[in-house]
Amino acid sequence: MAYGQRLGDAQGDGWRARYKRPDGTWGSKSGFTSEKAAEDWGNEQEALIRRHMWIDPRKGNIPFGDFASELLDSIGPRLEPTTLAKYKSHLNNHLLPQWSGWPMIGIFNSYLEIEKWVSELHEDYAESTVSSVFATFSTFLNMAARDQCIPANPCSGIRVTSGEFAPDRLVATPVQVLRAAMRLYLSVGPAGFVLAVMDAYTGGRWSELAGQQRHEYNRERQAIRIDLPLKEIGGKLFKGGRRVGPGGVFADGGPNPVQRKTSRPGKGKKKGRTKTPAGSRDVLLPPSIAVLYETLLDSHRHPFIFCTRDGNLLRRSNFRQRHWRPAWDGIEPDDPQAEDHVPAVLMWFTFHEGRHTHSTWLTEDGVSEVARRARLGQKMKGIARVYDHVTPEMEQHILDVLEARWAASLRALTAAERAQLMMWFPRLRNTLETGGSEPVQDHIAISSPFAS
Repeated sequence: MAYGQRLGDAQGDGWRARYKRPDGTWGSKSGFTSEKAAEDWGNEQEALIRRHMWIDPRKGNIPFGDFASELLDSIGPRLEPTTLAKYKSHLNNHLLPQWSGWPMIGIFNSYLEIEKWVSELHEDYAESTVSSVFATFSTFLNMAARDQCIPANPCSGIRVTSGEFAPDRLVATPVQVLRAAMRLYLSVGPAGFVLAVMDAYTGGRWSELAGQQRHEYNRERQAIRIDLPLKEIGGKLFKGGRRVGPGGVFADGGPNPVQRKTSRPGKGKKKGRTKTPAGSRDVLLPPSIAVLYETLLDSHRHPFIFCTRDGNLLRRSNFRQRHWRPAWDGIEPDDPQAEDHVPAVLMWFTFHEGRHTHSTWLTEDGVSEVARRARLGQKMKGIARVYDHVTPEMEQHILDVLEARWAASLRALTAAERAQLMMWFPRLRNTLETGGSEPVQDHIAISSPFAS
């Protein structure tokens, strides 16, 4: 039971409270003017302990930097490499310079300081960056609250974003995709062309497509296997937790796998996996897209399908700035009189919007939600997750509608564009000969990729 204890023999020396901590040791606090005040305070601490609401002052005084370091040591081995790299980057560049020496309880009691810090971040960084950094900070403070270093997370209720409406996602037409892909053929080669087409016709993420290896393609089913996406961490590329070196060769010296090991769901490798278990999937290719993919596959012997002529993997930021943006945005698109003028296909279209485009096409063509989500590697919501399943008929429907869109995009090209495409991929001639002759009017992208 708590009690008050005199600090000295003199009347004015004051009193201190003594109370029993949860571990059985005695805690104390000085500065009380009477025995009763000290005893009441001690009884209040013991009451909080009994209700499991007490915060140990020793833990509250731990500096944020020490807590963050101990936390990463605890949870780091279970985190995905990309998540761990993000946490370390946010700590080193933003959180530790601001909060390293602050005691945890001091952060809890400094709401206005947190608001001020967020405002300063907005002055120097994009809103998305500020949101990401703040989310990491809030995650750490949530764990501090669970560890009873602070009573609650002080980040709760702080508004980080400006509240502006996010721009609508762009959706390309099939002929826009084809024309941008033809420009990528000219700047990158066949890998650029096929990658752009696969983006829109599979809905795969950059990491899922750029990381495709030879053994992950099933020629019999004409399907790619998405299991271990390519991840870039600290400027280095990894697949399945193994670093990929020059020429697409694993840096550890181990061999490239020749076949996928089968295992029960949930028993696969942890490191380098897809975002969710539903993300591990087989994606069937429409016949014409399979022709393109197999043509690229047979054009070289490098382990990764989408690579440079030397076998090196494509880097997302480099590919976006040097090739993807000029292919879609054009060159001097608003100045037809410019010497190097190339009209835009669809300004600001991003690689990830190919995923949105794919889903939108399937919705327009009446593909069921369960089939769309399965193809994109997403879980169904609610009870439909239990009762709705993908059938072979649904998969065939997807292939039929995508093949029809591809054939229509070929017929929408100019004669010169079709001739150029047939020179690059002679096997596509069958698609034109069997796909009908009715031209499809393109109301958005009417310019040739070779127009100047």
